Amino acid sequence: MFKNFMTELKDFILRGNVLDMAVGIIIGAAFGKVIDSLVRDIIMPPIGLILGKVDFSNLYFQIYPRGVNYPSLEAAQNAGAVSINYGVFINTIMSFIIISISIFIVIKAANKLRSSRQAKEITVTKECPFCCSIIPLKAKKCPNCTSEL
Repeated sequence: MFKNFMTELKDFILRGNVLDMAVGIIIGAAFGKVIDSLVRDIIMPPIGLILGKVDFSNLYFQIYPRGVNYPSLEAAQNAGAVSINYGVFINTIMSFIIISISIFIVIKAANKLRSSRQAKEITVTKECPFCCSIIPLKAKKCPNCTSEL
């Protein structure tokens, strides 16, 4: 029974779709890290500077304890304060928007490439008007019915 299970598991894993999905997940995770760094380290600092030297990753609203002010989000978290970290949320939203735009651009380019390839494949053949067989577009005589085109 265990041997049969292992054989089925191996067949499932070695199917093309599972391997493609695994590669996609790994690349997606790496792409997500790159986008997070882009947002946190490249995009948000200039935006924070324009908005008055605001560090978005350090923006939070402290819920508990009341009356105690911490100099940074990290200090509040180390002290065990309960906070709503809306600056981190803003960074996450920016990452999501950039990832969405990037994926849209990649999918749009892939669809355009696919449609141009299909259009090219469609225009390389034609139908013989006499025998209705598919023949090359440049054919001057049908190879099936030998009619002059």
